Amino acid sequence: MRVDLHTHTCFSDGKLSPEELVQRALKKQVSMLSITDHDTVAAYTALEGTTSRLTIIPGIELSTHWSKMEIHVVGLNIRPDSDAMDEAVDSQQQARMSRARYIAERLEKAGIPDPLAGAGKIAGNRNIGRPHFAQYLVEKGICKSPAEAFKKYLSSGNLRQHWADLPTVVNWIRDAGGIAVLAHPLKYKLTYTKLKELVDDFIQAGGQGLEVISGKQPTFQVRKLARLCEQTGLLASCGSDFHQPDLSWAELGQYPPLPKDCMPVWEQFR
Repeated sequence: MRVDLHTHTCFSDGKLSPEELVQRALKKQVSMLSITDHDTVAAYTALEGTTSRLTIIPGIELSTHWSKMEIHVVGLNIRPDSDAMDEAVDSQQQARMSRARYIAERLEKAGIPDPLAGAGKIAGNRNIGRPHFAQYLVEKGICKSPAEAFKKYLSSGNLRQHWADLPTVVNWIRDAGGIAVLAHPLKYKLTYTKLKELVDDFIQAGGQGLEVISGKQPTFQVRKLARLCEQTGLLASCGSDFHQPDLSWAELGQYPPLPKDCMPVWEQFR
């Protein structure tokens, strides 16, 4: 069974519509898929009434903060229409708009014209995120690449934190019937000691899973996270973190298998 429990559509910072994402997943022989858009479950409304051979696990990716860093938590097997998810989405969307205005103010002070309008147009005036600002900076010729834009202007470490705290985010997920999974833990570039502190705090907050595989990771990274999962008793998840078709390292379902010593999170789904 090929599983992909971390993907994005155009309702957050992905390129494909929910229908296009499902069709691509089928072509890539994915049998279980979760759409985990940032701070929204709108993709599931868009898919209502459609049928597919895929097993679709409702999900979301929520931003939070820990030790002055932005951290992401994936919620899997949630009830998208629950009161808890309504509260989470409403709160996170307000925080997202507040952060977008803050980023725009900083960019304006740096002499960049109309950043909020520009990023909003790219985002379709919904769910504005840092990637939309990065694309705007590239389109305006201010940066040569999104990576340069993030490095110079959009690093989360340089931004005021607007998100709900970690226990609140985990509780939203659990109250919606879901499983809270710490997303792409190696992307935070923490030492092992700091990573273990994050995982311990995540567990203390009620977190239940760890994303052992995020895209095409090297084998040694997979083994490192698998050991951490085993040591802490967390469930193991895997996903591509797919955003668009031309990123080969984050293609749907295209990553190594989960180590046998891990407890797959999908075995908990009902």
